[in-house]
This record gives sequence, structure tokens and C-alpha cells, in this order.
Amino acid sequence: MVIVNVLLSLVLILPHFALHGGLAQSDSQRSPGAQRLSAGDVNAGPVSGMEFSYVPSGSFQMGSPDSEVDRAVNEGPHHTVEIAAFEMMTTEVTQGMWFEVMGTSIRECRDRVNPDMPLKGEGTDYPMHYISWHDCQDFITALNERDRGGNTYRLPTEAEWEYACRAGTSTRYYWGIRSIHHTIDLYCWCGANSGDTTNPVALKDPNEWGLYDMSGNVYEWCEDAYHDSYSGAPLDGSAWSDSTASRCVVRGGSWRSRQEHCRSAFRHFFTRDSRNLSLGFRLIRLVE
Repeated sequence: MVIVNVLLSLVLILPHFALHGGLAQSDSQRSPGAQRLSAGDVNAGPVSGMEFSYVPSGSFQMGSPDSEVDRAVNEGPHHTVEIAAFEMMTTEVTQGMWFEVMGTSIRECRDRVNPDMPLKGEGTDYPMHYISWHDCQDFITALNERDRGGNTYRLPTEAEWEYACRAGTSTRYYWGIRSIHHTIDLYCWCGANSGDTTNPVALKDPNEWGLYDMSGNVYEWCEDAYHDSYSGAPLDGSAWSDSTASRCVVRGGSWRSRQEHCRSAFRHFFTRDSRNLSLGFRLIRLVE
């Protein structure tokens, strides 16, 4: 009888111990992929102020339909893309983050281009600019070496970027179809309201997945080489790479963009070695 009672006690105690004690990992010990994450859940990054929002897997219509107002021909053909889950930085890489990882300031990066060029916003919470595609890769290499937790960081593919920007929407902008000043002013720093400069990140409202400044503030580099249309583009969300191509995709518009260039489907390009006062970036972290 004593043995039976002991066994019954163990049956009752062990499940509780497994759920609340040493047999179960806490959320902080699990890798992001091991947690039960929902769209927009935020996890800390390896650098001060750097946070990542969970972007769930799914499919979406990439580009713009022929009927979209202000559509450009390079936004088609409209096509379905499947996306695997990942985490995306909630903000653009700031000057503070850049300095912590790379040890150089916005002024030093500007001076590589021309010390007589203006700085369009300077401070820890302002987005880094005067950054080339190659500079992004150097930052990524340094960040991957810095983070020993098994995470992998990289630029988003163009498909990943648009999927995260839309956050489940299919409208011109991730906040809807309205392009009047009052509405755009809630979400986006563009030529109409920026004051002719970048502005500190995360001052505007985020999209539905907790991502700030996906439209406006600075253009954001993507991994992909630029192509004039989506004919032949990957349908699995991977980068459309071409090592011989000199131009890479940028997304999101900037502080000096017209309103129509802040649409979710709008795409542009610069050469890989371009550095200017409206070029920045944000990263994704792979969910394992």
C-alpha cells in the first residue's frame, strides 16, 4: 500500500515539475523557433536597443495589381510567394547600434563619401545612413561573430521585406489605401513631413507586426540583385541573386520620398557600393 501511494504521488508531482521546474526549459532558454510565437512577438537582440519581431510563415501576393494607383511597371507581374518564418528588426539599424558593433560614427561613414556632404540626422536613435550594400555585409559578419547563441543574421530578401512590411495587408500602404497627409503622418517620415532630415526610429505607429518605419525614414537594402520585373523571380521567398549585377534592391522609400514611393510594393535600386544620405538597412534573424 505504501508503494502504491508513493507511485501515485510521483504521478501527480512529476507533470507539475516538468511544467514548472527543471525538466522544462524556460522561455528565455529556448531558441526563438522553439517557443510558441505569434506574429509581432518581440525578442531582444545582441546589441543595445536591438529587438526582433516574429514574422510567421505564410504566402502573399507580391508586387502590385495593374489597378493600383501610382503603380510602376517594375512592380509586376503580381505573383504568389511562400515565406518561411523569421524575425525582423523592429527598427532600422541605428547609429548607436552601428557604433557598438563597428566602432565608427556616422561622421566617419559620411567622410568616406565626402566630408562636405550633409548629415541628415545625427544621434544614437537616428537611423544609420551613408551605408552601402557591402557595408551591410560587414556589419552582418561582425554581428554573427558577436552573437554566440546560434542565431544567424542577414539582410532580408526582397520578398521577405515586402511580406513583413504588408503584415497581412494587400492595400497600397500597410495602414490602408489613404495617402492624405494626416494618415501618412501617423506612420511614415517622407518628404511631406520629415523636415528635410531623418528622424529617430520608432516615433511613428508600427505596422500590425510591430515593425516601425517600414515606409519612409531611410531606404532599406535587401539581399537581392535588382531586376526590371518579377518575371522569373523565386516563388519561395529566397533572394534573387546575381553576383555579376552591380545594382541591388532597396525598399520602403525615405525621408525625402514622395508619398507614392512609400507604398508597400514600391521598389528601387542603387549600385552595391552606393553610399548616400538616405540609404540604411535593417536585418532579419533566422528562426531555427
